[in-house]
Amino acid sequence: MMSGLILAGGRNRGANGENKAFFMLDNMTIVERQIREMEKCCEEIIIATNDPTPFLRKVDRGVRIITDYFPGKGPLSGMHAGLTLAQQPHVWVVSCDMPYISSKAAELLLAREQEGFEAAIPAIGGSAHPLHGVYDRSCAVKIGALLEQDEATLSTLLKQLYWCELQESAFEEKAIDSRFVASIKTKEDDEKLWLGGRPL
Repeated sequence: MMSGLILAGGRNRGANGENKAFFMLDNMTIVERQIREMEKCCEEIIIATNDPTPFLRKVDRGVRIITDYFPGKGPLSGMHAGLTLAQQPHVWVVSCDMPYISSKAAELLLAREQEGFEAAIPAIGGSAHPLHGVYDRSCAVKIGALLEQDEATLSTLLKQLYWCELQESAFEEKAIDSRFVASIKTKEDDEKLWLGGRPL
């Protein structure tokens, strides 16, 4: 019932110009880790990127690689393309710089979203994290309308959707570490996400 969508746009790069999806953690790239986790609960996996070539060489052929209809407009561009082309009615959206995404968290969000919302988003540390959210595929229509008006921010999107937050306590009850929303901005950041010398 769920598609997995990894947003890997051309601007998602670290300090040396390397796409953060290919940063290495525990002998595996972030995107490989994400695909492995999404396979636990998703019927299909999609990567939205403006530069498909590196992904074509590094991911399994079963992963769909698509490009944006509205290039250069940030994560909403990738969300629009992915939601439009998704084969499943619900889409788990993540950014490619999040090495510890959680399928268990996604399943909790899916259950909440199916209660009648257009999206379910985790609220961790007092903040909403829309780039680890589950969205109804129909959200593509509203995203497309915003992009046509040159409105390309996540905060603007949330004002247009009927969405709910899933509080941190809900994840804690299921023993899901809240660092599933953590992201890496530079290679140095990966050290901050390690626990006891091992990745989570």
